[in-house]
Amino acid sequence: MNFDRRINFFKKSWQKLNNRFSSIQIIVFYYLAMTILSLILFYLPVFREPGSHVPFLDMVFMAISTISVTGLTTFDINSVFNDAGVLVLEVLFHIGGLGIMMITTFFFIVSKRRITLKQRQLIMTDMNQPRLSGIVNLIRITFTILLAIEVLFGTVFSIYFYLAGYYHKISEAIFFGFYQSISALTNSGFDVTGESIIPFSHDVFFIVTIMILIFIGGIGFPVLMDFHGWIYHKRSKSKLPFRFSLFSKIALLAFFILFIGGAVAIWLLEKDHSFANMNLFDQWLNSSFYSMTARNAGLQIHDLNIFQNTTLIIFSLLMFIGCSPSSVGGGIRTTTIAIIGLYLYSFLKNENDINIFGRKIAQEDVRKSVVVFMLSAGMCLFSILFLTATEDHSLIAIIVEVTSAFGTTGLSLGITADLSNTGKIMIAILMFIGRVGMLYTLMLFVPKETQDLGYEFPEEKIIIG
Repeated sequence: MNFDRRINFFKKSWQKLNNRFSSIQIIVFYYLAMTILSLILFYLPVFREPGSHVPFLDMVFMAISTISVTGLTTFDINSVFNDAGVLVLEVLFHIGGLGIMMITTFFFIVSKRRITLKQRQLIMTDMNQPRLSGIVNLIRITFTILLAIEVLFGTVFSIYFYLAGYYHKISEAIFFGFYQSISALTNSGFDVTGESIIPFSHDVFFIVTIMILIFIGGIGFPVLMDFHGWIYHKRSKSKLPFRFSLFSKIALLAFFILFIGGAVAIWLLEKDHSFANMNLFDQWLNSSFYSMTARNAGLQIHDLNIFQNTTLIIFSLLMFIGCSPSSVGGGIRTTTIAIIGLYLYSFLKNENDINIFGRKIAQEDVRKSVVVFMLSAGMCLFSILFLTATEDHSLIAIIVEVTSAFGTTGLSLGITADLSNTGKIMIAILMFIGRVGMLYTLMLFVPKETQDLGYEFPEEKIIIG
């Protein structure tokens, strides 16, 4: 009886918390709880190399970087964590990248447990979805697709690593093959070998495959859902046309514009500099890879210090933008920058509405995009100014570090380990905000219930510009 009373007490307490706090506040609490759990796991001897020691703040930094799937770290992972620790990292990559609610809900589906309305609301919040309808089906299909892709590419990498001679033991080929598959798909970018993927810098097959995985992880779960529906529609041989959602169209359009634009800019800047000794194909391959990885994966095939400052600024802009919403990535998101671009275009054409693909963009989405962009830019600018005062590093190195943290990317000029404790705390905060999202971070402090004033003030125009 005492045990039953305790269970009922915890259930009632949890219900009170659910009623008191908003879905966004609960989701943020979940990620904080997972960060603490990660920290505890990292300190367990079973996952550590014998004799390894890491200061507490550095381990907190590592826990936040793991849950936000950023990839920045202040110590060598391969000298601190053993193989079991790397496996734990892979599990945490899924939780941080795919989302706590996606992982939880999928296990609910497998175990045939009932998913309540409150849980559906939390799923909708965690996955940044606009509506409840179809949310469980989205998780079921998306998680299955991503898991199948990880297994497929992990198997391909394992066989390729062994046959190509990268690893002479089949066990090592399998271990690192699946790690590279999971790392690329979840866009984690952690270096567990001490060399990132630099040994594969001349391997066209590997680089192109990694780029495909980065694309799949960062394009957005609703886009994957649309492609699944499109394939099913083609197989059913239906005569009715299949319609992709407006989100998928804008996300794909923004992705290709940023990808191609970034690749061209990097090629123009580096073809006579760091890429001067490469043939034209390799120049374009490297430019395309960095245009892709800078958007969120954080994998690198060179020491970033070889690049010009202008190229590093391009990297920083791509990291600041990040991936699509409802994906494994961070940043302000591609749809945000797309809507701002469309807003500027419509303003120059003196149009009141923003129209694209035969649809009108809601004014609420325009306001959200402007708010997210302005707050994110302001926060990154403040962080850069703050770190220039506290850290003894070049301005370009700090810019890369800040945008890398906010975009949960992981690219760095190698200054992470040399940051002061204050600098590490600042970067850790940026990583967490990048994972949660700027809009949700802002709404975290908004009361659950908002009150309408019931009246409007008179309108008056002011001089602009």
